[in-house]
Amino acid sequence: MTLRLLLVRHGLSTFNIERRIQGRNDLSTLTQEGRSQALQAGEALLKIPINEIYSSPLRRAAETTKNLIKCRKDNLIPIMEDGLLEVDLGIWSGLTAEEIEKQYPIQSQVWREDPKELTLERENGETFKPIEELIIQARTFLARLTDIHLHEEDQTILIVAHNAILRCLILELLKQSSKSFRKLQLDNASISVFNLNSIHDNQYQVQIECLNNTSHLQPAIPIKTIKKARLILVRHGETDWNKEGRFQGQIDIPLNHNGKNQAKAAGFFLKKIQIDKAISSSLTRPKQTAEEILKYHPGVQLEIQDGLVEIGHGLWEGKLESEIIDQWPKLLKNWKESPETVQMPEGETIQDVWDRSVSCWDQICSQLTSEQTCLVVAHDAVNKTILCNLLGLTPGDIWAVKQGNGGITIIDINNSSSQPYVVTCLNITTHIGGVLDCTAPGAL
Repeated sequence: MTLRLLLVRHGLSTFNIERRIQGRNDLSTLTQEGRSQALQAGEALLKIPINEIYSSPLRRAAETTKNLIKCRKDNLIPIMEDGLLEVDLGIWSGLTAEEIEKQYPIQSQVWREDPKELTLERENGETFKPIEELIIQARTFLARLTDIHLHEEDQTILIVAHNAILRCLILELLKQSSKSFRKLQLDNASISVFNLNSIHDNQYQVQIECLNNTSHLQPAIPIKTIKKARLILVRHGETDWNKEGRFQGQIDIPLNHNGKNQAKAAGFFLKKIQIDKAISSSLTRPKQTAEEILKYHPGVQLEIQDGLVEIGHGLWEGKLESEIIDQWPKLLKNWKESPETVQMPEGETIQDVWDRSVSCWDQICSQLTSEQTCLVVAHDAVNKTILCNLLGLTPGDIWAVKQGNGGITIIDINNSSSQPYVVTCLNITTHIGGVLDCTAPGAL
């Protein structure tokens, strides 16, 4: 049984425009643009059946929810949930960013660099740690949510809330500490999709299907607000072996007709995005994908990196799962449940792939200036290990990150050494289908 969560941040608000701290107060409302964003998000979700809707009761979120469901015909009544209230920022609420910087310079720096350590005062003089409280709130809400919905038939739940509480929900889902708070970006009216697959009792495996999808808005990709290097990480388009579910690994299988169309769609989606450098795995399928994307960027030369080649499956390469299970049933079971423990017969381990792909990624990043954007096209396992590393996950967590054929992920390198990387968006595949990833499940 799978519980799908659609996480939506509220639309642009009056306090967003004024750069005021909103927190838990209810003085901020949606702007006209914010209402339009909510309607566009609703249109993007229109074809997805939804079983229940939970919303923060604060006006900017409640109004977003109202506009999100305006065109739906399922007549669902949103549940206003205090567990989705935004972070309480005490006496900061209502102040502008400039006022906070001037009046509370030390605390302001803590909030930017290590928000979990921020201590504030409430109006009654009581001191508290806002993010610490919010993590507990997120944990409590998730426990209630999964207790209600996880054990029923497959369910899809829409959750409409705020930036900080949604980040904390994501950190709880990924079992990450609040120190990773700044590694995530959630834009106004963005859509994120998480799949919770029930194992037993209240245990479940989590998969990020997409994060911070703004392709239904303008601009379709979050803009860079400050000078910082940007990397666009893309998985190659579909091959016949992806479609058939064969383990392809390092066998050099080219794109099929659908894969070429996926690559073309990715190129069209990225055509207005500045690209200064481009790097690909040395295998044919990512090179073909990169070449299609670069047709819109004719001055950019494609570089090749062997460190980005797919995991070596050894004796599994070219085989279907049904063929592998006959000879290596226990190893295949371990691969699905504990991939970090598996040594592929005459192939690699996930740790091997992690070491070379992360090293290659770090080398690419170190060669970028703060104004450059670099396209990187690689493979499922390679992309997953890079993203797990950036998100603070482990080699055993590769199934927690989805990478669809032609899927687009964006990583921004922060100027702050305390939080160098931000996952700006992850596995955007709307240029191929809808909000949900409809690409071939294939085999890793």
